[in-house]
Amino acid sequence: MKRTLVLCFLLFASLTWGQSAAPSIVNGQPQPLHLASNPQHAGAAPMGAQQNLLGSNAYSSAKGERPLWEVAPPPPPAIPLADTARALRKQHELAKKATFVRED
Repeated sequence: MKRTLVLCFLLFASLTWGQSAAPSIVNGQPQPLHLASNPQHAGAAPMGAQQNLLGSNAYSSAKGERPLWEVAPPPPPAIPLADTARALRKQHELAKKATFVRED
């Protein structure tokens, strides 16, 4: 019991000492923010040299390339929502019904 009281006392003492030291370190006056300016922000300059992002200067293409939309099969047609609802209703009508009903 005494040990916990001593530990609590030391904890609260350290917290109060930290609070009393803070006003001497932190100044309460506002500090305006000064950003560095860039004098050449909108200056005119010549364009840079062209750079290849692929890593090599060679570009190869084969004769007879065709875009994918010409070769790929068309996507399947979308089923309308009403047809889906009708099919679900028909499945529900044909589903096996309960034969035994229990009433308490």
